[in-house]
Amino acid sequence: MTTLVKIQRKGQLTLPSRLRAAIGVSEGDRLTASVQGGRIVLTPAVEVDRSKFPNAGDEYTPAQRRVIDARLAEAEDDIKHGRVHGPFSTHEAMMTFLNSGVRKRRAAKASRKNK
Repeated sequence: MTTLVKIQRKGQLTLPSRLRAAIGVSEGDRLTASVQGGRIVLTPAVEVDRSKFPNAGDEYTPAQRRVIDARLAEAEDDIKHGRVHGPFSTHEAMMTFLNSGVRKRRAAKASRKNK
């Protein structure tokens, strides 16, 4: 469905009612606008009514946040002390590295089991 619209003063335009109905938007609804391949694409924005979800702005509980912060601090310490692997030039190189570690652990486990 194509419709000719005119850009008004200050860049405003009117989205004809049949286009609004086709995508299910009405007065007051918000749209996201993006440029894709030289075209302007309008998409209905999904918004959360925060009055219905009072904790919607709280991404994590304080306990979850403490666990996340502790793990991030541990990861930063590992990086600082060189306890990292890579960088890998391809995902195949990374998978080869990971699989070799798995094989080594399996071999060590089998050797302990056979003793």
